[in-house]
Amino acid sequence: MDIQGQLIALQTICVKEIRRFTRIWIQTLVPPAISVILYFVIFGQLIGGRIGNMGGYPYIQYIVPGLIMMSVITNAYSNVVSSFFGTKFQRSIEELLVSPTSNTVIILGFVTGGVARGLSVGVIVTALSLFFAKLTIHNIWVTMTIVFLTSVLFSLGGLINAIYATKFDDISIVPTFVLTPLTYLGGVFYSIDLLPTFWAVVSRGNPIVYMVSGFRYGILGVSDVGLAASYAMILFFIAGLYTWAWVLIHKGIGIRS
Repeated sequence: MDIQGQLIALQTICVKEIRRFTRIWIQTLVPPAISVILYFVIFGQLIGGRIGNMGGYPYIQYIVPGLIMMSVITNAYSNVVSSFFGTKFQRSIEELLVSPTSNTVIILGFVTGGVARGLSVGVIVTALSLFFAKLTIHNIWVTMTIVFLTSVLFSLGGLINAIYATKFDDISIVPTFVLTPLTYLGGVFYSIDLLPTFWAVVSRGNPIVYMVSGFRYGILGVSDVGLAASYAMILFFIAGLYTWAWVLIHKGIGIRS
């Protein structure tokens, strides 16, 4: 298949993936909005009023970047893992594999759907945050690139989870036992500088810390880790997960019967 054919295939997969979650928007876009409102009310206003300032900002303002990033991560991941596993379950993935569509196009198509949903939820959460906190943008380019790259990373993670999954229960194991703990321990609700030295060092081994901190720097101008380290960590994981996903699809692991 020539380049034009590959682009048409990519466009087709992207449109299918985006229509998939927009068609049922009340199930994919509304629940994250309700959840984040509860976070703002409980953690931001009720608890935040007792905490005071953190990082030089009111607590509710400090947690806004973390809550946005948490929503983006969760939705980018869940969109791809459920969609790709659905194609496996329905055997429609075999049509893609026997077609001249390249592995890269398949990966990019599904990842685009995850990125689109993650960023859509991010925009919704950002808009809702304006009702609870004063939101300023310290560096728009850092903000946009960090959130985009993070959504790409976790879309790839969702794809790999879906490839290995053999039943519907398997697609919830990683989000429940890996993703959720790493997210809550990733500096969403606190600065790792508040932790004892040992746990602060351990926290730096959590990749989500770098994503949340980089995004927080883009919005507020404060960060627990260096900006260069945030970009390096994200790009490293994107390269690793993309290579992993490509090899799995190329060898048909978890896909071909």
